[in-house]
Amino acid sequence: MASTLDLTPRTALARGVGSNADVPPVITYTAAGSAFERATRPDYFGWLEHVRAAAGCTRPIRLAGQLLTVDSSTGRVLDQRHTDAMPDAAIYTACGNRRATVCPSCARTYQRDAYQLLRAGLIGGKGVPDTVAHHPAVFPTFTAPSFGTVHARVVRKHTCASRRRCDCRAEPCHARRATGLCQHGRAAVCWARHETGDAALGQPLCLDCYDHDHQVVWNLYSGELWHRTKQAAERHLAKLARRRGIPRVQVVTASGNTRKVPPVRLSHGKVAEFQARGAVHFHALVRLDGIDPTDPTAVVPPPAGFTVADLEDALRHAVEQVAFTTPSHPDRPEGWPIAWGEQVDIRPISLNGGGEVTDSMVAGYLAKYATKSTEVTGHRSVRLDADTIGDYADPDGDHTARLIDACWRIGRPTGTPVPLSQRPRDHRPRPGFVDRWQCPDCGTHTRYPACPVCIAARQAALDTQPASRPTGNPYARLRRWAHMLGFGGHFLTKARRYSVTFQLLRDSRVAFRRNEHQDQADEHTAALRAVDHLDDDTTLVVGTLTFAGVGWHTTGDALLANTAAALARERRTTGREELAHELSRGGVAAA
Repeated sequence: MASTLDLTPRTALARGVGSNADVPPVITYTAAGSAFERATRPDYFGWLEHVRAAAGCTRPIRLAGQLLTVDSSTGRVLDQRHTDAMPDAAIYTACGNRRATVCPSCARTYQRDAYQLLRAGLIGGKGVPDTVAHHPAVFPTFTAPSFGTVHARVVRKHTCASRRRCDCRAEPCHARRATGLCQHGRAAVCWARHETGDAALGQPLCLDCYDHDHQVVWNLYSGELWHRTKQAAERHLAKLARRRGIPRVQVVTASGNTRKVPPVRLSHGKVAEFQARGAVHFHALVRLDGIDPTDPTAVVPPPAGFTVADLEDALRHAVEQVAFTTPSHPDRPEGWPIAWGEQVDIRPISLNGGGEVTDSMVAGYLAKYATKSTEVTGHRSVRLDADTIGDYADPDGDHTARLIDACWRIGRPTGTPVPLSQRPRDHRPRPGFVDRWQCPDCGTHTRYPACPVCIAARQAALDTQPASRPTGNPYARLRRWAHMLGFGGHFLTKARRYSVTFQLLRDSRVAFRRNEHQDQADEHTAALRAVDHLDDDTTLVVGTLTFAGVGWHTTGDALLANTAAALARERRTTGREELAHELSRGGVAAA
């Protein structure tokens, strides 16, 4: 080994000659350096194969424990493996997050599953009968009402080829003949022609005039508004069927009772999307189904005579009719009105690919927005608590800060607790408690089965349970969903009979991956059996795994794993493109 001593004395500004001879660089502190260190290990390729299932994930979940291979017929353990003998002493699994800003790889998988789920409800397949392609179906968009004037981009007449890359000339934002001021002395007009992506879009012209409280409450109750709208549309269709002389259908419930139901019902798939102003609006795929008297769970066509126009009229009637008022709040004793906005767009869906709105178009559109959240408003955060709310909420701040402050303020506990001396005592036995006893170790009197003083684990579990007493505020959920600007619903929901489930798609993908490398002529290529389909030749893999952490150990590991996954995706994409090219050439040659 060569010497690393200086050949000449050092100076104040530079090292001596020869100081760089065979000096091992300290590179593990950088991503490239830690990646180089990992790649030079002898087990590098084994590690790549070990993390392949979660290679594209930005923050995989690490599991630790043991895996037992058990013979189902005898119960004998055939093999035993522990994660300590595996690379990094853990098993990596993808996080499965749907948000594209959190994990693009898992969000891409979720988006593809959402596309298949939504499209199957329109054209059939994957367990959905193909007859649904003949059912009336529409693509409605429901928006929130106005809570104040905001900057907007309005195009009266589009001349562009694609709305996604619209470059049409917009109208002035909020132009008036006479320049006016609001009650707070701010300009109530805007002559700017905003371009797509302008940061001013969605921002109020006057923050003090904007009703932030009403908007967050509307976000909170938007799910209930959609539920009532669907019910009102179904009642309208039931009345229409009665006027046309179509009788009600007699069905047998799961409990064995017999009841008569309307001959039609709605099945939907719905996606929530945040607007730039922070209010949610809903895109839905609504399909009209019939009722099978022998099998109420079956998906059958509606009675003859029902058309897309009937479905559109029912939805418009429901939008105009449905409205309610929220419960009282100390800040607003009369409550807040909840109703849809004036902009309601309902379009029929074409299944032959020739209409303005096709099944592939709307399924891809909804699947894309199912992976988004509040990014369009510029706000990104995890769930907020008393320690972090001050970093985001500000009653005198910008638009988003005021919305978060409204969530935290309206969701505060408003009930006055009754003193213990005035509370009535309940002597009835309560679940989870036993007769009063004294701990022999510390002398504590308790009604818990285990002493809360001596057993720290028991006490910790009790401390982490949420409080069961009511808060006295029906808006308490606003604090839980303050990071979502009050919206606490799912971004993608569907009716039970609309389509298949995400779980079915995941199970199908797991079964395919387990069998994709097996030879087609092999005797083990039979259908994958679940645990409840045991036979004499079945072996079970039983895992006792516990949570060990989240994320890669180093940034170099993340760099190598994500790069390998990206290269694999690129190879698959190239293969699909070449296959499609060959099939197209074969079709042309045959023609």
